Amino acid sequence: MKFLKIIPISFLIIGTLTQSQFLFAQDKRSESYKVLSNENNNLSIKNVQSFLNEGDLFINQGKFEKAKEYYDKGRNLAKQLSGFYRDLNGAFRGLDARIPIEMESKGRRSLKAWAEANGRLAALYKRKNQPEVAVPLLVETIKLMSPSSPEGQAAFQDLRELGFIDTSYQDL
Repeated sequence: MKFLKIIPISFLIIGTLTQSQFLFAQDKRSESYKVLSNENNNLSIKNVQSFLNEGDLFINQGKFEKAKEYYDKGRNLAKQLSGFYRDLNGAFRGLDARIPIEMESKGRRSLKAWAEANGRLAALYKRKNQPEVAVPLLVETIKLMSPSSPEGQAAFQDLRELGFIDTSYQDL
């Protein structure tokens, strides 16, 4: 009779040990799946910045078309990241406050990178005497960042220099 009592107790002990080892092993494996958290990933703001830096190198070499290609890549990636962060922010709003806070922070950084790419593209188009292509990028920058942000003010000043706007903006 005592033997029958020992069997369920031994199953409980063995089951608990096996389950804790399984959970520990699972945690180790899950770290290897975080491929986007390392430095060299394609879906990151750092990658946007590397596209912009690469474009700057081509500008310094006088290769404007190649620079435009890299600025466009950086702009498109920043735009894509911004949409992803916005969508995740909305999906988790009201469920887990930590996730929208993180997504909002990353979203702001992606918007800033997007505005930076717009600024560099607009400067390139101004340099190539194509203001009709620069104006939409500058307007988009003001919409993204607000007129009172440093990026928005710089974009507004560029619009004034191009003659698209005559009125000066006085930040209150």
